[in-house]
Amino acid sequence: MRKLRHWGPGLLLLSPSLILLAVFVYGLIAWTTKVSVSDEHNALGSKGFVGLENYTKLFTNDINDRFTHSLKNLLIFTVVFLVGAMFFGLLWAFILERGIKAEGFFRTVYLFPMAVSFVASGVVWRWLMNPNKGESAGGLNSVLGGLGLDFLQNTWWTNPDWGMAAMAIPAIWQLSGYVMALFLAGFRGIPQELREAAAMDGASTYRLYRNVIFPQLTPVALSALIILGHMSMKMFDLIMSVSGPQWLTEVPAIYVWQTLLTSDYAKAAAISIILLLLVAVVIVPYLIYTNRQEKNA
Repeated sequence: MRKLRHWGPGLLLLSPSLILLAVFVYGLIAWTTKVSVSDEHNALGSKGFVGLENYTKLFTNDINDRFTHSLKNLLIFTVVFLVGAMFFGLLWAFILERGIKAEGFFRTVYLFPMAVSFVASGVVWRWLMNPNKGESAGGLNSVLGGLGLDFLQNTWWTNPDWGMAAMAIPAIWQLSGYVMALFLAGFRGIPQELREAAAMDGASTYRLYRNVIFPQLTPVALSALIILGHMSMKMFDLIMSVSGPQWLTEVPAIYVWQTLLTSDYAKAAAISIILLLLVAVVIVPYLIYTNRQEKNA
Protein backbone atom coordinates (compact mmCIF):
# COMPACT_ATOMS: atom_id res chain seq x y z
CA MET A 1 0.00 0.00 0.00
CA ARG A 2 2.83 2.38 0.78
CA LYS A 3 4.39 1.78 -2.64
CA LEU A 4 1.00 2.30 -4.27
CA ARG A 5 0.50 5.56 -2.41
CA HIS A 6 4.02 6.63 -3.38
CA TRP A 7 3.83 5.74 -7.09
CA GLY A 8 0.07 5.97 -7.63
CA PRO A 9 -0.35 9.72 -8.19
CA GLY A 10 2.60 9.84 -10.59
CA LEU A 11 1.37 6.86 -12.59
CA LEU A 12 -2.11 8.35 -12.71
CA LEU A 13 -0.75 11.58 -14.18
CA LEU A 14 1.42 9.73 -16.69
CA SER A 15 -1.18 7.16 -17.70
CA PRO A 16 -2.70 9.16 -20.63
CA SER A 17 0.75 9.64 -22.18
CA LEU A 18 1.71 6.03 -21.52
CA ILE A 19 -1.48 4.75 -23.13
CA LEU A 20 -1.00 6.92 -26.21
CA LEU A 21 2.64 5.87 -26.44
CA ALA A 22 1.73 2.20 -26.09
CA VAL A 23 -0.98 2.34 -28.76
CA PHE A 24 0.39 4.73 -31.37
CA VAL A 25 4.12 3.92 -31.10
CA TYR A 26 4.77 0.44 -29.79
CA GLY A 27 1.38 -0.86 -30.87
CA LEU A 28 1.94 0.30 -34.44
CA ILE A 29 5.47 -1.10 -34.43
CA ALA A 30 4.08 -4.47 -33.36
CA TRP A 31 1.38 -4.31 -36.04
CA THR A 32 3.95 -3.38 -38.71
CA THR A 33 6.15 -6.28 -37.61
CA LYS A 34 3.17 -8.64 -37.90
CA VAL A 35 2.40 -7.42 -41.43
CA SER A 36 6.06 -7.72 -42.45
CA VAL A 37 6.03 -11.48 -41.82
CA SER A 38 2.75 -12.04 -43.66
CA ASP A 39 1.85 -12.42 -47.35
CA GLU A 40 -0.31 -9.28 -47.47
CA HIS A 41 0.86 -8.15 -50.91
CA ASN A 42 -2.42 -6.62 -52.01
CA ALA A 43 -5.58 -5.00 -50.68
CA LEU A 44 -7.28 -8.38 -50.22
CA GLY A 45 -5.51 -9.00 -46.92
CA SER A 46 -3.15 -11.62 -45.56
CA LYS A 47 -3.55 -15.35 -46.03
CA GLY A 48 -0.85 -16.53 -43.70
CA PHE A 49 2.54 -16.32 -42.02
CA VAL A 50 5.64 -16.40 -44.26
CA GLY A 51 8.39 -15.74 -41.71
CA LEU A 52 11.40 -13.79 -42.97
CA GLU A 53 10.59 -14.33 -46.64
CA ASN A 54 9.77 -10.67 -47.27
CA TYR A 55 13.07 -9.61 -45.70
CA THR A 56 15.22 -12.07 -47.65
CA LYS A 57 13.54 -11.13 -50.94
CA LEU A 58 14.54 -7.49 -50.43
CA PHE A 59 18.20 -8.50 -50.51
CA THR A 60 18.10 -11.45 -52.90
CA ASN A 61 15.10 -11.17 -55.19
CA ASP A 62 14.19 -7.49 -55.43
CA ILE A 63 13.66 -6.07 -58.93
CA ASN A 64 16.94 -4.53 -60.15
CA ASP A 65 18.30 -4.79 -56.58
CA ARG A 66 16.17 -1.78 -55.80
CA PHE A 67 16.38 -2.05 -52.01
CA THR A 68 20.15 -2.45 -51.86
CA HIS A 69 20.40 0.46 -54.30
CA SER A 70 18.33 2.62 -51.95
CA LEU A 71 20.53 1.60 -49.01
CA LYS A 72 23.67 2.63 -50.92
CA ASN A 73 22.05 5.97 -51.70
CA LEU A 74 21.17 6.40 -48.03
CA LEU A 75 24.76 5.65 -47.00
CA ILE A 76 26.18 8.19 -49.47
CA PHE A 77 23.66 10.83 -48.46
CA THR A 78 24.26 10.26 -44.73
CA VAL A 79 28.06 10.37 -44.94
CA VAL A 80 28.18 13.55 -47.06
CA PHE A 81 25.46 15.18 -44.97
CA LEU A 82 27.13 14.39 -41.64
CA VAL A 83 30.60 15.49 -42.76
CA GLY A 84 29.32 18.71 -44.31
CA ALA A 85 26.97 19.70 -41.50
CA MET A 86 29.51 18.92 -38.77
CA PHE A 87 32.31 20.79 -40.56
CA PHE A 88 30.37 23.97 -41.31
CA GLY A 89 28.58 23.88 -37.96
CA LEU A 90 31.87 23.68 -36.07
CA LEU A 91 33.48 26.31 -38.31
CA TRP A 92 30.70 28.84 -37.78
CA ALA A 93 30.57 28.14 -34.04
CA PHE A 94 34.34 28.61 -33.82
CA ILE A 95 34.14 31.96 -35.64
CA LEU A 96 31.32 33.21 -33.42
CA GLU A 97 33.04 31.93 -30.29
CA ARG A 98 36.17 33.88 -31.13
CA GLY A 99 34.09 37.04 -31.05
CA ILE A 100 32.93 39.06 -34.05
CA LYS A 101 30.83 42.17 -34.47
CA ALA A 102 27.09 41.69 -35.00
CA GLU A 103 27.28 38.17 -33.57
CA GLY A 104 23.55 38.11 -32.98
CA PHE A 105 22.86 38.93 -36.63
CA PHE A 106 25.12 36.17 -37.96
CA ARG A 107 23.77 33.68 -35.43
CA THR A 108 20.25 34.45 -36.66
CA VAL A 109 21.32 34.10 -40.30
CA TYR A 110 22.89 30.69 -39.65
CA LEU A 111 19.86 29.44 -37.71
CA PHE A 112 17.21 30.81 -40.08
CA PRO A 113 17.24 27.82 -42.49
CA MET A 114 16.00 25.63 -39.63
CA ALA A 115 12.75 27.62 -39.62
CA VAL A 116 12.08 26.71 -43.26
CA SER A 117 10.24 23.49 -43.97
CA PHE A 118 12.05 20.77 -45.91
CA VAL A 119 9.40 20.96 -48.62
CA ALA A 120 9.83 24.71 -49.14
CA SER A 121 13.64 24.54 -49.17
CA GLY A 122 13.50 21.49 -51.44
CA VAL A 123 11.46 23.40 -54.03
CA VAL A 124 13.98 26.26 -53.98
CA TRP A 125 16.96 23.93 -54.20
CA ARG A 126 15.34 22.07 -57.11
CA TRP A 127 15.55 25.35 -59.01
CA LEU A 128 19.05 26.16 -57.74
CA MET A 129 20.34 22.75 -58.80
CA ASN A 130 18.76 22.92 -62.24
CA PRO A 131 20.73 20.38 -64.31
CA ASN A 132 20.42 22.32 -67.59
CA LYS A 133 23.57 23.89 -69.01
CA GLY A 134 24.40 26.54 -71.57
CA GLU A 135 21.68 28.98 -72.64
CA SER A 136 18.95 26.98 -70.90
CA ALA A 137 20.85 26.91 -67.60
CA GLY A 138 19.08 28.04 -64.45
CA GLY A 139 19.93 28.46 -60.79
CA LEU A 140 23.54 27.85 -59.85
CA ASN A 141 24.51 26.84 -63.40
CA SER A 142 23.18 30.17 -64.64
CA VAL A 143 25.23 32.03 -62.03
CA LEU A 144 28.36 30.07 -62.93
CA GLY A 145 27.77 30.77 -66.61
CA GLY A 146 27.33 34.48 -65.93
CA LEU A 147 30.65 34.51 -64.06
CA GLY A 148 32.40 32.82 -66.97
CA LEU A 149 32.83 29.59 -65.02
CA ASP A 150 31.02 27.35 -67.47
CA PHE A 151 33.45 24.51 -66.73
CA LEU A 152 31.97 24.29 -63.22
CA GLN A 153 28.43 23.77 -64.48
CA ASN A 154 27.15 20.26 -63.85
CA THR A 155 23.99 18.20 -63.73
CA TRP A 156 23.83 18.15 -59.91
CA TRP A 157 21.37 15.54 -58.59
CA THR A 158 20.90 13.99 -62.06
CA ASN A 159 24.59 13.11 -62.26
CA PRO A 160 24.86 9.27 -62.20
CA ASP A 161 28.25 9.37 -60.44
CA TRP A 162 27.70 11.75 -57.53
CA GLY A 163 24.07 12.84 -57.82
CA MET A 164 23.19 11.43 -54.40
CA ALA A 165 26.04 13.36 -52.81
CA ALA A 166 24.67 16.56 -54.38
CA MET A 167 21.32 15.80 -52.72
CA ALA A 168 23.02 16.34 -49.35
CA ILE A 169 23.83 19.99 -50.16
CA PRO A 170 20.33 21.31 -49.28
CA ALA A 171 20.34 19.26 -46.06
CA ILE A 172 23.75 20.65 -45.10
CA TRP A 173 22.56 24.19 -45.77
CA GLN A 174 19.44 23.68 -43.67
CA LEU A 175 20.88 21.90 -40.61
CA SER A 176 24.47 23.10 -40.26
CA GLY A 177 23.08 26.08 -38.33
CA TYR A 178 21.59 23.66 -35.82
CA VAL A 179 25.01 22.05 -35.37
CA MET A 180 26.48 25.52 -34.98
CA ALA A 181 24.05 26.25 -32.13
CA LEU A 182 25.03 23.01 -30.37
CA PHE A 183 28.75 23.67 -30.67
CA LEU A 184 28.37 27.32 -29.70
CA ALA A 185 26.52 26.27 -26.54
CA GLY A 186 29.35 23.80 -25.91
CA PHE A 187 31.97 26.51 -26.32
CA ARG A 188 30.11 28.85 -23.98
CA GLY A 189 29.67 26.05 -21.42
CA ILE A 190 33.40 25.47 -20.96
CA PRO A 191 34.52 27.02 -17.64
CA GLN A 192 36.67 30.10 -18.04
CA GLU A 193 39.00 28.69 -15.39
CA LEU A 194 40.21 26.05 -17.85
CA ARG A 195 41.17 28.68 -20.39
CA GLU A 196 42.92 30.78 -17.78
CA ALA A 197 44.81 27.79 -16.39
CA ALA A 198 45.99 26.83 -19.89
CA ALA A 199 47.09 30.41 -20.56
CA MET A 200 49.06 30.50 -17.28
CA ASP A 201 50.82 27.30 -18.32
CA GLY A 202 51.94 29.02 -21.52
CA ALA A 203 49.67 27.15 -23.92
CA SER A 204 49.38 28.70 -27.37
CA THR A 205 45.99 29.29 -28.99
CA TYR A 206 46.43 26.10 -31.01
CA ARG A 207 47.28 24.04 -27.93
CA LEU A 208 44.42 25.62 -26.01
CA TYR A 209 41.87 24.47 -28.56
CA ARG A 210 43.60 21.21 -29.42
CA ASN A 211 44.16 19.92 -25.88
CA VAL A 212 41.61 21.76 -23.74
CA ILE A 213 38.58 23.09 -25.59
CA PHE A 214 37.93 20.59 -28.39
CA PRO A 215 38.09 17.53 -26.07
CA GLN A 216 35.38 19.20 -23.98
CA LEU A 217 33.16 19.28 -27.08
CA THR A 218 33.22 15.52 -27.62
CA PRO A 219 29.78 14.91 -25.99
CA VAL A 220 28.28 17.73 -28.08
CA ALA A 221 29.77 16.31 -31.28
CA LEU A 222 28.47 12.84 -30.44
CA SER A 223 24.97 14.18 -29.77
CA ALA A 224 24.99 16.12 -33.05
CA LEU A 225 26.10 13.04 -35.00
CA ILE A 226 23.37 10.89 -33.48
CA ILE A 227 20.62 13.46 -34.08
CA LEU A 228 21.67 14.21 -37.66
CA GLY A 229 22.25 10.54 -38.45
CA HIS A 230 18.77 9.73 -37.22
CA MET A 231 17.27 12.53 -39.31
CA SER A 232 19.16 11.52 -42.47
CA MET A 233 17.85 7.96 -42.32
CA LYS A 234 14.26 9.19 -42.35
CA MET A 235 14.82 11.92 -44.93
CA PHE A 236 11.86 11.93 -47.29
CA ASP A 237 10.27 15.33 -47.88
CA LEU A 238 13.50 17.16 -48.82
CA ILE A 239 14.60 14.52 -51.33
CA MET A 240 11.11 14.22 -52.80
CA SER A 241 10.86 18.02 -53.18
CA VAL A 242 14.17 18.24 -55.02
CA SER A 243 14.23 15.19 -57.27
CA GLY A 244 10.87 13.47 -56.89
CA PRO A 245 10.61 9.66 -56.97
CA GLN A 246 13.68 9.12 -59.15
CA TRP A 247 15.66 5.87 -59.26
CA LEU A 248 18.93 7.81 -59.03
CA THR A 249 18.09 9.43 -55.68
CA GLU A 250 15.78 6.83 -54.15
CA VAL A 251 16.25 6.04 -50.45
CA PRO A 252 14.38 3.49 -48.28
CA ALA A 253 11.84 6.06 -47.05
CA ILE A 254 10.81 6.85 -50.64
CA TYR A 255 10.81 3.15 -51.51
CA VAL A 256 8.35 2.50 -48.65
CA TRP A 257 6.02 5.21 -49.94
CA GLN A 258 6.08 3.92 -53.50
CA THR A 259 5.55 0.34 -52.31
CA LEU A 260 2.50 1.39 -50.31
CA LEU A 261 1.03 2.97 -53.43
CA THR A 262 0.98 -0.51 -54.98
CA SER A 263 -0.78 -1.92 -51.87
CA ASP A 264 2.16 -4.26 -51.18
CA TYR A 265 1.78 -3.82 -47.43
CA ALA A 266 3.99 -6.74 -46.40
CA LYS A 267 6.95 -5.51 -48.42
CA ALA A 268 6.49 -1.93 -47.25
CA ALA A 269 6.30 -3.12 -43.64
CA ALA A 270 9.51 -5.14 -44.05
CA ILE A 271 11.35 -2.10 -45.41
CA SER A 272 9.99 -0.01 -42.53
CA ILE A 273 11.19 -2.49 -39.91
CA ILE A 274 14.66 -2.63 -41.46
CA LEU A 275 14.77 1.16 -41.42
CA LEU A 276 13.66 1.12 -37.78
CA LEU A 277 16.46 -1.32 -36.94
CA LEU A 278 19.01 0.92 -38.68
CA VAL A 279 17.85 3.86 -36.59
CA ALA A 280 17.99 1.70 -33.44
CA VAL A 281 21.57 0.66 -34.24
CA VAL A 282 22.50 4.35 -34.18
CA ILE A 283 20.43 5.50 -31.21
CA VAL A 284 20.46 2.59 -28.71
CA PRO A 285 24.28 2.53 -28.16
CA TYR A 286 24.16 6.30 -27.66
CA LEU A 287 21.40 5.98 -25.05
CA ILE A 288 23.34 3.28 -23.22
CA TYR A 289 26.47 5.43 -23.29
CA THR A 290 24.72 8.54 -21.97
CA ASN A 291 23.00 6.56 -19.19
CA ARG A 292 26.34 5.18 -18.04
CA GLN A 293 27.90 8.64 -18.15
CA GLU A 294 25.09 10.04 -16.02
CA LYS A 295 25.46 7.24 -13.48
CA ASN A 296 29.22 7.69 -13.31
CA ALA A 297 28.78 11.43 -12.86
